[in-house]
Amino acid sequence: MQKILIKLAFLFVSLIFSVSCEKHSSQQGDSVETLSEKTKSTFLNYRERGDFPALQERGILRLLAPRGPEEDALPRGGLPQGEWRQLAEKFAYSRNLRPQWVYVDNFAALIPALIEGRGDVIATNFSRTPNRRSQVAFTRPLQTVNELLITLRDIDKPPQEVAVRRGSAYAETLKEDTEQAYKVTLLDGAVANSTLLAAVAAGEYQATVMDSNLAEALLLNYPQLTASDQLESSRDIAWAVRLNATELRRELNEFLTAELVLAGQNSSKSIRDWEDILESGTLRVLTRNNPASYFIWRGELMGFDYDLLKKFARDHKLRLSMVVPNADMDLTDALQAGMGDMIAASLTVTVTRRQQGLVFTRPYLQVTEQVIAPSTDISLQGDAPLEQMISGKMVAVNPQTSYHESLAEMMLLQRERGIAPIQISEHPGATTEYLIDAVAQGIFPYTVADSHLVAIESTYRDDFRVVADLPNIREIAWAVRTDQSHLLEQLNNFLNKHDRDLFFNVTYNKYFKEKKHILRHQENRLRNTDALSPYDPIVHKYTDKTDRDWRMVVAQMYQESQFNPRARSFSGAQGLMQVLPRTARQLGVENLYKPENGIRAGIAYLGWLDQRFPQNIPVEQKIYFTLAAYNAGHGHVHDARALAQQLGLDPNQWFGHVEEAMLLLSQPKHYRKSRFGYVRGREPVKYVREIRDRYIGYLGVERNGYFNVE
Repeated sequence: MQKILIKLAFLFVSLIFSVSCEKHSSQQGDSVETLSEKTKSTFLNYRERGDFPALQERGILRLLAPRGPEEDALPRGGLPQGEWRQLAEKFAYSRNLRPQWVYVDNFAALIPALIEGRGDVIATNFSRTPNRRSQVAFTRPLQTVNELLITLRDIDKPPQEVAVRRGSAYAETLKEDTEQAYKVTLLDGAVANSTLLAAVAAGEYQATVMDSNLAEALLLNYPQLTASDQLESSRDIAWAVRLNATELRRELNEFLTAELVLAGQNSSKSIRDWEDILESGTLRVLTRNNPASYFIWRGELMGFDYDLLKKFARDHKLRLSMVVPNADMDLTDALQAGMGDMIAASLTVTVTRRQQGLVFTRPYLQVTEQVIAPSTDISLQGDAPLEQMISGKMVAVNPQTSYHESLAEMMLLQRERGIAPIQISEHPGATTEYLIDAVAQGIFPYTVADSHLVAIESTYRDDFRVVADLPNIREIAWAVRTDQSHLLEQLNNFLNKHDRDLFFNVTYNKYFKEKKHILRHQENRLRNTDALSPYDPIVHKYTDKTDRDWRMVVAQMYQESQFNPRARSFSGAQGLMQVLPRTARQLGVENLYKPENGIRAGIAYLGWLDQRFPQNIPVEQKIYFTLAAYNAGHGHVHDARALAQQLGLDPNQWFGHVEEAMLLLSQPKHYRKSRFGYVRGREPVKYVREIRDRYIGYLGVERNGYFNVE
């Protein structure tokens, strides 16, 4: 209940601010702007130097950025300024905070404003430099950029004077260049990059410095200028918080890692039928995290739909990729947008969904929709028809479900018979489990759930009861688009082949009939990400000092040892993270069977491997290269990158590129030409995919709206 009240309070605070804020400046002189573009209203700033709990108490996240010209909205490192803004606001909302932008005059004013408590996060294109890192704590890098020296194209000698904006990372770079002593001119105010370039072109300054991506976009307008990399400088771009804001930094790192991973998963949006799926080697399945379709149990991915489709994929030598969209996104919309190839989420066959463009496979389950009440509520009793029993009652449902359609039909029937209609309370994005929880706790009087989900819930709880069944038997099926006739045919062939055979019946009983298995799975099923393993506090202790998302480390830990601290491999690797003793000694760690030592060694080794790869690899891709190197050795990964380039693949992309080259390094014609020789390529490929899928599974739990109703 507490979490629901917090959400309601957040919405109330947001409403009050949007109505009552008036435009004025803070005492410190910052420009403070709300999210509303219509009113352009601002609020009175304050000083707050606390960590994440203090921000939660206020309900506001103040985002610091320099006031700048529109020209600075050009892409930097591939991410336009507007997208940085959206990303920062998305983080705030994901943590139930209201985003509030605070603008300062220039980059030099950002760190003082943060330290003094006039903002909470520097959320702009901010380079990580040694000087800045001594003053603020940076998040994981979002981009890596090269810093280029800009001069006139025809010059007789290297420039001696360089003009850059005060407070920029470029000034620090120029001071670090010991081979060339530059005279640095620091420019105050919001000086546009185009203004700087025009001044260099006119001879007012000998040179300036600019990030490579900006230079590529802007130098087209200045043919007399040229860019060189003689500074030999590249910088990570990240956000920053106060040094004491360790919890806020952790929350940001979790969010940013998740966004990078999910962006990579969703970047392959495509409308595909069976032939394209076979060619790609991967079947993408849109689903929801629920006890029937797809869930995580002790680190393992499970579910009735998941197990069926895992066999389907294996039969066709396909990899299975489960895609869990945000809870507020309808699965039909996600399918039509190409986020997946099919839907498998205990989806009920309805006329409305057919009209929306879904084509259903043959049904593989039949269920009834049941009205749910608290176990203590005995008001709905007797033999009266259901439409009379629930006359005038409020029923809470997610409008995206078939339950909403069934209740709407009930309302029409009640009106036709002169009965007071039910009241439908709509809760977009809410899962069936959440609504059952809420009803059991008395937050909502009634809800509706499919009988197979009710059966699962009833095995381990007795705080709700079934009032009655809604009319009609409902069919559960998988769904595809109208242009996927070949995929539809393959899925139907599979369902026909296994219609009530041994495989189907064993799988069905595992999830719906055998109470012992259901109890074991559901009692230990992951319902939130507050506790992923018995070792979460230790993982937090060491990942908080790095840029790593602790959930990714836990996903890897399960892959390595299934959370067994006494695990030992045939090669001698030991402990939770399966580190070789000689590697651990080089990292200063002994006794890997002690959980803290094993985790510390594993995270340190990940950091060491991360440094073995060039900075020009995209940040999100380096996660996968590091995991592959952890499993197979960084030398074999470098061989795979080199082979990928020879084959015309992208050496900086793991999935679909370097992983394909890795598979070839088990063939003599390829490994004989490689520096590090033979490697069982299937092992690192499987290793990376399974850790990525488990991590995305963790994220799916969060995005499906699980709440502890207390």
